Amino acid sequence: MSANALRWNGAPGHYEVYYLTVTEPRTGVGLWIRYTLLAPDAGPPTCALWFVAMDRDGFRTAHTETLPIEALQSAEDPFRLAIGRAELRNDGMNGALADCAWDLRWERTGPPVQPVHPLLVRTGVARTILTLPDPHVRVSGTVRIGERDLVLDAVGGGQAHLWGRAHAARWAWGHCSDFAGRPDDWVDAVSVFLPRFGRELGPTTPVVGCIDGEPFAATDPLRVVRTWSRFGLTDWQFAARDGHRRLVATVSAPRASLVGVTYHDPDGAPAYCYNSEVATMHLDVMHREGRRWRQTDTLYSDGRAHFEYGQRAPVPGASVLIG
Repeated sequence: MSANALRWNGAPGHYEVYYLTVTEPRTGVGLWIRYTLLAPDAGPPTCALWFVAMDRDGFRTAHTETLPIEALQSAEDPFRLAIGRAELRNDGMNGALADCAWDLRWERTGPPVQPVHPLLVRTGVARTILTLPDPHVRVSGTVRIGERDLVLDAVGGGQAHLWGRAHAARWAWGHCSDFAGRPDDWVDAVSVFLPRFGRELGPTTPVVGCIDGEPFAATDPLRVVRTWSRFGLTDWQFAARDGHRRLVATVSAPRASLVGVTYHDPDGAPAYCYNSEVATMHLDVMHREGRRWRQTDTLYSDGRAHFEYGQRAPVPGASVLIG
């Protein structure tokens, strides 16, 4: 089964999301395009398109359209997902929503990556499964935002696919595949607090990437609960280890760039997400030498990284553009 194959079996109690994140470097406009499905515990299933764009100076726009499930069509080989007239494929996507439109294609640079360990999937501990069919792609094409046209030319981005039965109690997510002077490097991380017995347990923090041509994976169940992580609405720090290597990361997002949106679980419970596609990421690469760690490299992306913070209650004073 391909990493992008639709997992919904037609039963209630399921949600599924495909998304692309990319930041156009000349204008500094970040894009977040989502194709979604929600099969509630009660009521008819629906599908939806989301188009979100922002920059660091306060420009923000967000549009969504919800359609009956009959508007969704899917094929596995070759993969194709259509919602109305919008389409997602393994090598690109196109669509239109309100006064925005996109026609994008990308070059795949590596195999899919699975941040969630299979043991957590089999045991049901992971309530949402995240997979990265294309964690690092070079995106080209055109995007229209109102009267503004963007042209992308081999810009680093990422395409992800996730599904499950409920969102976390609280989480942070970060991605970058557009580090300055490092076109082949990328990192993707998520830190999740799970609700258990009336309180939050965690965080669990899987981190994957490719640094200087060498894959990085801190996904072992024992490793992810030991990964240090601290996050809030506009920032995140974490430190993850894979064998002899350690990544120490700082992610920050201007509050003016955040787009607040509302997710819904199949049981109707809301979760509030605050997303920036123009975040900054600083990544120190450490190597183990005997009992000590020595810094051997630094990666930096100014305004071309991606960050999301989520929790179960709205953040006071932070606007929600998609309710």
